[in-house]
Amino acid sequence: MPTAIKIENVSKQYRLGVISTGTLSHDLNRWWTTRVLRREDPYLKIGSVNDRSAKADSEYVWALKDINMEIEQGDVVGIIGKNGAGKSTLLKLLSRVTKPTTGTIKYRGRIASLLEVGTGFHPEMTGRENIYMNGAIMGMTRAEITRKLDEIVDFSGCERYIDTPVKRYSSGMTVRLGFAVAAHLDPEILVVDEVLAVGDAEFQKKAIGKMQDVSKGEGRTVLFVSHNMTAVKNLCKTGYILKNGLIDYTGSIENVIERYLDGQDERSKINIGEIKERQGNGLLRFTDIKFIDESGQSKETFEVGEPLRICIAFKIENEALKSATSRIDIGINDMMGNRVTWLSTYMYSDTVDLKKGNVVFEIPQLLLNEGTYNVNLFSQIDGDLADWICNVAKINIVFHDFYKEGRVIPERQGCLVTNFILK
Repeated sequence: MPTAIKIENVSKQYRLGVISTGTLSHDLNRWWTTRVLRREDPYLKIGSVNDRSAKADSEYVWALKDINMEIEQGDVVGIIGKNGAGKSTLLKLLSRVTKPTTGTIKYRGRIASLLEVGTGFHPEMTGRENIYMNGAIMGMTRAEITRKLDEIVDFSGCERYIDTPVKRYSSGMTVRLGFAVAAHLDPEILVVDEVLAVGDAEFQKKAIGKMQDVSKGEGRTVLFVSHNMTAVKNLCKTGYILKNGLIDYTGSIENVIERYLDGQDERSKINIGEIKERQGNGLLRFTDIKFIDESGQSKETFEVGEPLRICIAFKIENEALKSATSRIDIGINDMMGNRVTWLSTYMYSDTVDLKKGNVVFEIPQLLLNEGTYNVNLFSQIDGDLADWICNVAKINIVFHDFYKEGRVIPERQGCLVTNFILK
């Protein structure tokens, strides 16, 4: 198969907090050195690695560094990695939203991209007008766009609002229309970022099916970024793991996902207070989590049907005591990143007793099916994100004669166990 995308030694450098080099002297120095003296850009020799959890040791940072990829026509490639790894920067380079600092990108055919909600849409124009505008930008004639129009509108499910200005669309409607335009206007290369997470489950399934049809049936190339490992596994053949702006691993999608999840497993063994990869203003900061059984013992493995208490400790800043609202959430995901269940203080109260420094969620009967699950912690103070950490701990569930009949649940029967009686 011919090569659809070839990326050679591509790097992207930014100066933290500013546009360009930030000072006139730096700009003149760069211009004089590169344009007049014909020498290498002096600012390419400096800069720190793209680790958002560490304090910078330079005002320059490499968002991407020495990226090399060769993607064949018809390939469906998954790009995964933690937040801040450089995934979206890479897609922006491919979509020509920005240009690389060094290196070259060669591609065959037209690229359609969906990088964030409303990409390429003018908010004052209607959905119909935006479809024609996007098609024209891609080099299509009005007749070609008209021929595809009904199919695009039908796929998006926005027919009732197609002549309404896009600024009045919800984020989900905007994503629906944006994906429909990107996928149906005959691009040779389709670039899709995490935006599909905004859509509902029905649309996500529909969009993934369309991307499969585009790649398998029409031989088009798809680059897909997502934190949903199930979607990546179902859609992609090969994949890349990005870490701190570098390619950490590449291979078949099964091996890529396995390696990525192994890295997540190492993360869960770190003391919560020492985790640097977290988001929030720090008014509340999680410090510990424990899973307690009926006897009061702390452990990580439970049987289906056992009672469970999840004890979360945190520390707060004095400013948090003045808050009107506060909440703490627990998100439990399977190993592929799919949300299994959610617990939140919000379901009982608008506030948490922050002075206590801890909160306990009591589950009378644990009805998760056998397997290993990741736990995420999330908190808000007065509606602002205070602390959010993913994969802080793992909980293992084993099945042990839950129905008292000596039978086990077959594989692939879901993540939840239902306590039922047969009459």
